[in-house]
Amino acid sequence: MTLGLDAAAWTAVLLSLRVALVATLCALPLAIWVAHVLARREFWGKQVLNGLVHLPLVLPPVVTGYLLLVVFGGNGVIGGWLAQTFGITLAFRWTGAALAAAIMAFPLMVRAVRLGIEAVDPGLEEAAATLGASRMRIFATVTLPLIAPGVLAGAVLGFAKALGEFGATITFVAAIPGQTQTIPSAIYGLLQVPGQEGAVVALVIVSIVLAMGALIASEWLARRVRAR
Repeated sequence: MTLGLDAAAWTAVLLSLRVALVATLCALPLAIWVAHVLARREFWGKQVLNGLVHLPLVLPPVVTGYLLLVVFGGNGVIGGWLAQTFGITLAFRWTGAALAAAIMAFPLMVRAVRLGIEAVDPGLEEAAATLGASRMRIFATVTLPLIAPGVLAGAVLGFAKALGEFGATITFVAAIPGQTQTIPSAIYGLLQVPGQEGAVVALVIVSIVLAMGALIASEWLARRVRAR
């Protein structure tokens, strides 16, 4: 068995990094806002929102991918409108893979950030409010610095989940080599071909290295933040 990655495998690795990074950067701001709403606000339908946020965790990934195809596909309500109005196509494109990865990673990001917010003493925010600070200023200068470790944890969890997403992605965008084939779909494809054990092991090793690298970087950044 010979370990090694060919050009197609490296393309899958780079595409996975691109998809995971875009998914994390796009989903994180919304995850912070939703986590803050769930942690600090009381309103009718809060439990419904909480259930919708965490729904991708309990639904089979294939179901999520099918729903994405129905909604964001070429004939979908949103997908059709995007295609006709802006010429944007998500189904069977790498951007669709990023969307699927973001949706699957979103609950983990929200949960990590929400735990960080709930650990912050509300009295600190109330004290800032009594001094005349606006809600945005309070969040930017008081809450956000205190929850930075939770935000970093959520970002790393989201990135790792997006990097390893398979079910929803392959259902929504398939596994087109060079276009939508990420590391998980590349591994799945290689497993169907006899004699490709070496390439599979190489991709598995790359996945482990990337995941460990993200965790180590997150821990280092969190320590820097706490030190400040």
